[in-house]
Amino acid sequence: MDTYNMKPENMRAPNHLNEKEIRQSLEELDAKIKVLQGRANATTSDSHHTYHEHIAALEAKRALIAGKLHDTSGATESTWQEIKRGLDDLAESVKKLF
Repeated sequence: MDTYNMKPENMRAPNHLNEKEIRQSLEELDAKIKVLQGRANATTSDSHHTYHEHIAALEAKRALIAGKLHDTSGATESTWQEIKRGLDDLAESVKKLF
């Protein structure tokens, strides 16, 4: 973990990423956020940790990078199209299981 406290207002998104790299970065940030949320939930309430601050900072960075994804794709997809694509992906995954 970083030796300094990350703050959401200090986060930046790289300018040189293409669409594939943006998607990969978003997946990596999602994984990091999930791990930190697990750690935060596993610690005692009186411990001195910065997991929540780190999570907030990573979520801010993720939002900045996600904004770049919409900028590179030209036309943004509606929420319903994203949900449909997610359901289609889920259906494919279920089919592969059986």
